[in-house]
Amino acid sequence: MSDNRNTILAVILSGLVLIGWQFFFNIPQMEKQRATEQAQKQLQSPAPTATPNASPGATPGSTPPQPGSTTPSTGPAITNATAQPPVSREAAIAAASRIKIETPQLNGSISLRGARLDDLELNKFRVTVDQKSPPIVLFSPSGTAEPYYAEFGWVAAAGTSVKMPDQNTQWQQEGNSALTPSSPVTIKYDNGEGLTFRRTIAVDDKFLFTIKDDVSNVGAAPVTLYPFALISRHGTPHVSGYYILHEGLVGYLGDQGLQEYGYKKIDDAKAVSFKVTNGWLGMTDKYWAAALLPDTTAQLQARFSSNLVGAVRTYQTDYLQDPQTIAIGGTGTANARLFAGAKEARVVGINFPFAANLGGYNTQLGLNHFDLLIDWGWFHFITKPMFLALDFFFLLFGNFGVAILLVTVLVKFIFFPLANKSYASMAKMKAVQPQLAALKERYPDDRMKQQQEMMEIYKKEKINPVAGCLPVLLQIPVFFSLYKVLFVTIEMRHAPFFGWIKDLSAPDPTNLFNLFGLIPVDPTQIPVLGHYLALGIWPIIMGITMWFQMKLNPTPPDPTQKLIFDWMPLIFTFMLAGFPAGLVIYWAWNNLLSVLQQGFIMRRNGVKVELFDNVKSTFAKKPAEKKT
Repeated sequence: MSDNRNTILAVILSGLVLIGWQFFFNIPQMEKQRATEQAQKQLQSPAPTATPNASPGATPGSTPPQPGSTTPSTGPAITNATAQPPVSREAAIAAASRIKIETPQLNGSISLRGARLDDLELNKFRVTVDQKSPPIVLFSPSGTAEPYYAEFGWVAAAGTSVKMPDQNTQWQQEGNSALTPSSPVTIKYDNGEGLTFRRTIAVDDKFLFTIKDDVSNVGAAPVTLYPFALISRHGTPHVSGYYILHEGLVGYLGDQGLQEYGYKKIDDAKAVSFKVTNGWLGMTDKYWAAALLPDTTAQLQARFSSNLVGAVRTYQTDYLQDPQTIAIGGTGTANARLFAGAKEARVVGINFPFAANLGGYNTQLGLNHFDLLIDWGWFHFITKPMFLALDFFFLLFGNFGVAILLVTVLVKFIFFPLANKSYASMAKMKAVQPQLAALKERYPDDRMKQQQEMMEIYKKEKINPVAGCLPVLLQIPVFFSLYKVLFVTIEMRHAPFFGWIKDLSAPDPTNLFNLFGLIPVDPTQIPVLGHYLALGIWPIIMGITMWFQMKLNPTPPDPTQKLIFDWMPLIFTFMLAGFPAGLVIYWAWNNLLSVLQQGFIMRRNGVKVELFDNVKSTFAKKPAEKKT
């Protein structure tokens, strides 16, 4: 009975891993490869593309006002623009007067035409592991191949003819020449009709911009204005395509909780609106994000939207605050904040008990679950502790690979009582194998009697026949949480181990099929089969340790079960070859610890450890069959 149960469990687990690998890794990997090839072709030979501009001259509300309403009629919406081929990012930046942004983390500029924050690079994060590679580009101006920017300001009530600044307005700079953490900048625009718009922009030493907008009225009549903020992105971004990762529009919108809209989802919905207090919203990539962080007490009309302008899809998150009526001689003020940068857990914040020192912006600004900008997933109660443990050991030893090894030991220690019972039960099962074999000889044709007598032996010896499954089951949540942390946290991106592993979040770069670089061929580029021809050194080590772990147990008497166990290490070796190197290192180290732990427990229970005997029998020459 236990043999059949273990066989079924092994088949189910293997099948689930195979299906999961195909769905979550192989298919998205092929899509990602295809997208990368297309992007490279576009960079080599850019084709003319319609590149629209976004106008802040209207409000985020998507519903026309009722007669007599003073609410603005439309949102900071997308307006049609003449189709033009995109220009280089450098040319677009040089086409307007700008204020430089210089911080320890950021380089970029603010355009004085339109007052957009549309030029931003993350100078501590590079495209590849090579520190000489280009920095990550977050924001780019309108007119380039991939415009992405933030905009702030005011819009007038519907039915009024107040002259408002728009994307073509030329602002004037006052005071400091560059924006740094110690020197805010101020820009001004006079509409010539009695309204003077003044904006003060500050930035911290990480990724937070603070914007203060003032409007003074010396005109002939009061004016009603609505503060707004938006993040706009032109063209559908390339995404990783993994089911376990959200990329797209995101926000935690008050009582309505976390709202996530992928680009396809918002394309279908066109626009979704929310009335919220204490919310934030923005756009997120795998490692980077831009998010609007209004005052937590502000009442917002927030919106996610997707618009097709010509041939270009434009995505936008925006909000509109309650109106302010500015009397003659009076001043109106609006405050806004923008997060634009890397989703580092210590910066964004991590909302978890015993993690007060990781509060980040979430705690400092009193935000509403801003830690969810990082996609910790449904099983955050497992994923977050895994990250905290890795981060703790990283701070001690300065290497995330070493942290993975130590966390594996810690997990082994925590689950030792359960594993001890499991391995002890397995040792007892091994000790009664002669009795079970005798049952088959005593009742060769009576399976029912065999099962009854077998259960009596288990009962007498206090053996749990399914105890051997426990170590595998315990490993599943740990495996998943580590995979999630390696996949979504930027701390793991380009984190080195030792030797040839320069990025724990990427697969082992070596490959058996080109003799580990001796043959100048990349087998993974072979059509159809290429994704299966990636087999590095660490996956091979993992497969060997798994094979030794299998050989620690006696050869199963059932031929089907034996066949599965014989092939399982090889199957897992190829399956895990494309997984992050950190995960493969964990699995190999865990296998080795399991062999040592199981061997120790078996000896303590008086059971012979037949590891080397089983290994020797595998390679022993089988006797030739006698001819009759």
